[in-house]
Amino acid sequence: MKKRLHIGVLYSRVRVEEKWIFGALEKRGVDYERLDDRKIKFDLDRPEAWLKFDAVLERSISYSRGLNTMYILNAWGTPTINTAKVAEACGNKLITSTSLAQAGVPQPRNMIAFTPESAIEAIEQMGYPVVLKPVVGSWGRLLAKINDRDAAEALLEHKTVLGSYQHSIFYIQEFIKKPGRDIRAVVVGDKVVTAIYRKSEHWITNTARGGEGEICLITPEIEELCLKATQAVGGGVLAVDLIEDDHRGLLVNEINHTMEFHTLQPTTNVNIGELIVDYSIQLAREKKEAGS
Repeated sequence: MKKRLHIGVLYSRVRVEEKWIFGALEKRGVDYERLDDRKIKFDLDRPEAWLKFDAVLERSISYSRGLNTMYILNAWGTPTINTAKVAEACGNKLITSTSLAQAGVPQPRNMIAFTPESAIEAIEQMGYPVVLKPVVGSWGRLLAKINDRDAAEALLEHKTVLGSYQHSIFYIQEFIKKPGRDIRAVVVGDKVVTAIYRKSEHWITNTARGGEGEICLITPEIEELCLKATQAVGGGVLAVDLIEDDHRGLLVNEINHTMEFHTLQPTTNVNIGELIVDYSIQLAREKKEAGS
């Protein structure tokens, strides 16, 4: 008699996405365990308690908790969705951008600086307006569109006074005049499973900031670009954000490794929660078969 799969789900808060994932696991008859990232702990000399998992799906809101947990589990040989290297590449915009550039994936122009003085030089070299982003962040938070030197100097001074490590790295991106929308596509393994337009009158189109979802047809161009982008960061279960540029066509803006899909799933009628679970089950089975 084959032993049933045992999958862990690492989470920070049970959102609607986690409810859909838990429901899909129960529907598939999989033994699973809910792992609250505020309560877990690791004895690095005693991995036995964690070796019971055939795979762990990471759904943490906390980038640092999720990333470090995946690094520990991967070191112990436990498959994770996504891997620590993929999580690090997607959760850090600088690593995302360098990975995309190395793979020849089209993206907006990005510049990095480490002091306010060099950041001003980079901004003026790029030309106003520009977008200043935190290297680590999500939901469209702490983005700033900078239209002139006065705004640049004020914002850079504020970030310097804040003094945190993240605020000491200036990630500067050219401002793309979007047609009132961007595209979010979901990739599971080697397939682009669905996509939506995120529409807003504001230049930030994230649904977390009020953007509305509308079905987007997955064209061959979208499919090819999304697969190339996800391969550049290591693949897995990922959301790719695309921007439409008047002159260069589609550009990859960001890649998310723990995407929300509370708008995507009901808009497209594609059960993303079930697709994520199916992918996790496949990975767990491969691990179990390799060890048998």
